[in-house]
Parts: sequence; C-alpha cells; structure tokens
Amino acid sequence: MWDVLWKSCLYFGYFLTVAASGFSLYKLCTPFVRLRRGRFWKALLFLTLAGTSGMVIWIGDSNLLYTLPVFFALFFLATRGDWVGRLAVCVILFCLEMSVCAFLDSYLQLLGGDDLYRWYDVVTRLARPLVFGGLWLALRRRLPRETVTLSHRLWKLVLGLAAMPLCALAAVVLLTFQKYESEAVNALALNQGLVVLPFALLTSVVLLFAILILADHERLENAQRLAGLREVYYQGLRQQETQVRRLRHDLKNHLAVLQGLLEADEPDKTLAYLRQMSDSPALRGTQRICENEAANAVLSAKAEDMEREEIAGEFAVSLPAELPVADMDLCALLGNALDNAIEGSRGGGAREVTVRCKADKGLFMLRVANTLGGAVRPDLATTKADKTAHGFGIPGMREIAERYGGSLDAGVRDGRFELVVCLPLPRQEDREQK
Repeated sequence: MWDVLWKSCLYFGYFLTVAASGFSLYKLCTPFVRLRRGRFWKALLFLTLAGTSGMVIWIGDSNLLYTLPVFFALFFLATRGDWVGRLAVCVILFCLEMSVCAFLDSYLQLLGGDDLYRWYDVVTRLARPLVFGGLWLALRRRLPRETVTLSHRLWKLVLGLAAMPLCALAAVVLLTFQKYESEAVNALALNQGLVVLPFALLTSVVLLFAILILADHERLENAQRLAGLREVYYQGLRQQETQVRRLRHDLKNHLAVLQGLLEADEPDKTLAYLRQMSDSPALRGTQRICENEAANAVLSAKAEDMEREEIAGEFAVSLPAELPVADMDLCALLGNALDNAIEGSRGGGAREVTVRCKADKGLFMLRVANTLGGAVRPDLATTKADKTAHGFGIPGMREIAERYGGSLDAGVRDGRFELVVCLPLPRQEDREQK
C-alpha cells in the first residue's frame, strides 16, 4: 500500500513539475508569437512546451532527434502569422528548452556521485521548473504586453542567427552517439557539452532580447516615418496659408488689372488673366481627404506625388477621427498600398489609381486599384534589381492584416492590379473592457 501511495505521489509530483515548466515556457513564448484563436490552440501550445520539457535528453542520445519534429509541428499548428518569424521563435525556444534539459540530465548525477544517483530522477524533475521559472522571472519585466512584430526581412535575420545554437546543440547531442561504446568518446562528449550547452542557452536568451531590441527599433522607425509624413502635410498647409495671404495682399492689384482689361475691351486677355489666377495653388483649397489626421497626412502626401507624376487619382475615403487601429499600422497600410500602386502604374499609357477606404459596421475596408504599367509576377515579388531594398510592402501589409485578425487579397483583375484589405474592428464595449 505504501509503495502504491509513494508511486502515486511521485507521479503527481512529476506532472506538477512538468506543468510548472510548461507555464514558465508558455509565459516566455507568448510575447514573441501570436496564437491561433481559441482555447484549444492555447492548450496545445502549453502541452507542447510542458511535454517536451519533461523529455529525458542525454548527450549522445537520439531523443532530441525524435522530439524536434514533434515540437516544430505542434508549435506551428498552435501559432499563426509570418512563417519565418514563427520558425525563428520555434528554433530559439527549442534550443533554450533542450539545452537546459540536456545539461541537467547529463551532469547532475556526476555532481553528486552514487548518493545522488538514487535520487537522480527526482532532482532533475525538480531542477527543470526551477531553471525555467528563474529564466521567466528574470526576463518578465523586459517582456512586452503585446506580441512583438518584425518585418519579414528582420525575421529572416533572426532565423539565420538562431541556426547557430541549433546546429551546436544538434552536434553535441546527436553526433556523439558512440559515447556508450567508448570511454574516450564519452569523456570528449561530456567536455564538449559543458561548453556547447551553456552556449546554446545563452545564445537563445540573447536572441530573445535581440528580437525585442529590433522590434523597438522598427517601431521607432515607423514613428519617425509617420512624423515625417505629418510634417510634409503640415508644411503643405503652411505653404498654402502663405500663398492665401499673398493672394489677399495682391487682390486689389489683380482687380485693378482685370478692371483695366475690361475697360480696354480685351476679353481674351481678361480670360487668360483669370485662368492664371485660378491656377494659383492658393485657390485650390486645403486638401482634406478624410477626418483621420494620420490617414489624411499619408493620403495628402501621396496625392501630391501622384499629381507630380501626372497620375489620375480618385479618392473615396471615409475614416473617422478615432480608429481602433494604431496610427503606424494605418499609415503603413495606406502608404505601402499607394506606393505599390504608383510604382505599378509606371510604364503604362493612361495612369490611374483608385482608392476606396471606409470604416463601417465593424469593418475597415481598403481597396486600391491601379492601371498596369508592366507584367506582374505571380508571387507579387518586386521586379526591381535591388531586391534587398524593395518588395516588403505586401508581406508587411499582410502581417498587419493577420495581426488584426483580417485578410489581404491582391492580384490582377480586369486588366488592373487590385489590393483589398479587410480588418475587423472591435466594438466600443470590447475596447472599454480592454
């Protein structure tokens, strides 16, 4: 009876330590990746992290090879968003988790000798949640409340860096399988593990910090870009105000000239002078496309670009002053869509860009269509020679749309390129609850 009770306590303690490890890893993971909607997917990610944290990983054992595909598959099922970003975070968390497990399983018994060997399994089970919990507690003040976002290009950079600890971990754990057959190989494997496993753990933690730093840097760049667009817009307003003042100052002189032309019975010169006055920028009025200041700044700047390039623009925009969409995201959607439309219409005959945008009945809808100036690649990739500096507009917009639970659709229809973005907008009650 006591044996059954003792085993039951051990099993309960085992599941308790696994759950504690899974909780810490889940809290460490969620700021870096977006989960699919629904409690099932959250539970799946939690069970994935908890279950793999309970795996026994020895140096020279093949358990790592069996755990890796299962971990990756379940992680991708439970998450959504840019697949490169998800893969990068998955690799980092896998290296962090497996390096800790491999180190504890391989070296704790060596520290305590035969006395610890009898309690080896209990000690390693208790040590895992302590290490993972300590990592989470040490990092949680730096972790953001909202999920971090990076451009596709930066996620590729992080993925490339994450390959280093993964390769090092795989090399020291998998490539020393002969340790059980040779004492020399066993000693070499353990010596390598003392260096490589802490390196993999430290590199994984540093990469998580690097993601946070890159996200802050990108957020500042977007804010500066938005400030620049607003500055262009307000500079235009000040210039128009100066022109209106100048026109008012000269209005008496203009009237005198018109009166003289009429008295001299020269209607042609009078009409020509009136046309010249009507073409003055001061008489065109302030360009007010919508009520939202951030959107209006972007649309006004792009409208001026289209006018300079002699592109016929048609704007039908109805956006309120306040939107439950971040200004940076809104400006990124509008700015990238119009940049792509202006670029895509180059090389054609009659260049036209049509913009339809409104927020109504809980939906934000954006439709931008342009005439085609050349061929469009099926993958919508940039046709420019410098692909490192171009071609991130649509992937970035798709990432924003997915982050808000929306969709992006782009392609050629009826001889025009059309881009449609649809975002669900939270209701006022939902925003107040948040």
